[in-house]
Amino acid sequence: MISISRTCLRGIYSCHWNGQTRDRNRPCCWLSFLSFVSILALSWMYVCFIAFNDHNDVNWQAFKTLKKWVNWYMIVMVVSAVLATYCLLLLVFGLLHLAIREPLDLHWLHKATAPFLQLGAVVALTLISWLVFQSYHTAQTAACKVFIMMTFLVVSAAVFLCPLAICSPCITNNLPPKPALVGHRGAPMLAPENTMMSFRKSMECGVVAFETDVQLSKDMKPFLMHDNGPSFLLRTTDVKEKFPGRDADMHTNFTLQELQTLNAGEWFVRTDPFESVSSLSKEEKREADNQTVPTLSELLVMAKKHNVSLIFDLKNEKNSTGFHNSDSYYTAETIKKSGILPDQIWWLPPEYRHDVRKVTPGFKQVYNNVQEMYADGGSFLNMKYSSLRAHEISELRKNNVSVNLWGVNERWLFSLLWCSGASSVTTNACHILKSMSKPDWHLEPNMYKGIWISVDVISLLLMFGLFLWQRRRNHVFRQNLSERSVPLLSL
Repeated sequence: MISISRTCLRGIYSCHWNGQTRDRNRPCCWLSFLSFVSILALSWMYVCFIAFNDHNDVNWQAFKTLKKWVNWYMIVMVVSAVLATYCLLLLVFGLLHLAIREPLDLHWLHKATAPFLQLGAVVALTLISWLVFQSYHTAQTAACKVFIMMTFLVVSAAVFLCPLAICSPCITNNLPPKPALVGHRGAPMLAPENTMMSFRKSMECGVVAFETDVQLSKDMKPFLMHDNGPSFLLRTTDVKEKFPGRDADMHTNFTLQELQTLNAGEWFVRTDPFESVSSLSKEEKREADNQTVPTLSELLVMAKKHNVSLIFDLKNEKNSTGFHNSDSYYTAETIKKSGILPDQIWWLPPEYRHDVRKVTPGFKQVYNNVQEMYADGGSFLNMKYSSLRAHEISELRKNNVSVNLWGVNERWLFSLLWCSGASSVTTNACHILKSMSKPDWHLEPNMYKGIWISVDVISLLLMFGLFLWQRRRNHVFRQNLSERSVPLLSL
């Protein structure tokens, strides 16, 4: 049975099933390489984990380049997972080769694919102390032993003591209030983005504000649509079917009446961008499938009726030639005619801010730059979550600045910003975040210290045990080798 296991391991790893490897004395360079790749993979997987919060942005950038909407991020993740599993298996087989004293001879196919493999770092880091101690006990010179042990001790000390440098906002005795939720284009995981169904769904999450994108039609009527520029209608409407041969590159090529004949929901049911369509009922799918392009006036009616605020981007404002010809002017006029309370409007576009303030002085002025906000005497900031550090958020809140952070879709990220004191977050996942009654993790400083010290002590004990085991194992091996060499010398 042992012989069969050896043969299988050797064959899978090196494709030498008969036991005749090319060089039984070569160093374990490829195992070291795999371990190095695995350590790099740990960083890569951490980056992927963090980037998952923005996976829709990745899909959007890919769409702008490739002109085809699919879940590109998930494709990359699936391919990475397959390659990572392969890397992990290779690393495990390599370590088993060492354990049974089988020579390492990685097959060329594995060598070619190994650099692209993404996982195995957890196993490599877990076993690194065992490998270090093995190298220490088999080293031939005292200088080599000192170098190995000192390097390992320095790295271990850095790992064990790094919590001293950690300043996490979720390690605190005072937890700030839960941030309010702002529906990013409504609730785009539950309905087609920027449609009335989507905004209605976001109200069911208890959002305090709708976030949307405003553009002007050919007849200067504000409508809601995120995509702008070339092919701006291609992703979320059936413009190709409704207007074949029409130049669909500019919003000014379509009147509002023409825009409202487009289907703005079928793409959502067909492409399932957030893999959430299966959670909808048949009635909801049917409703989503029949959504149209809404006007700003329609959304204002809903916001006014339910006392929900409104924040928006003007997608084509930079093309304006003056305030009275600008998107800001027509949008502000539409808002005034709606009769909504001025303080329900969070005015974000910066281009004609002072002109808008003269026409409608009651709007809440929102800024996407800290310096601009302070220079203008403002107290409301809207920025991407990654633009501010935790301590900067805390300082802004201490100065009575409202901080809304956009692009927050994951529970762990929402938890972190909750602990940091954010006033509100703009999210695609309001239905997930609304159910959170507390951050996913929050520790008092004393409890964290107890956990940290306990983990360090257990780790040290395990490493000390491995060190003693390796020393005893090496001593027995040398003793057996010495006993075998005595008869040979007597002969």
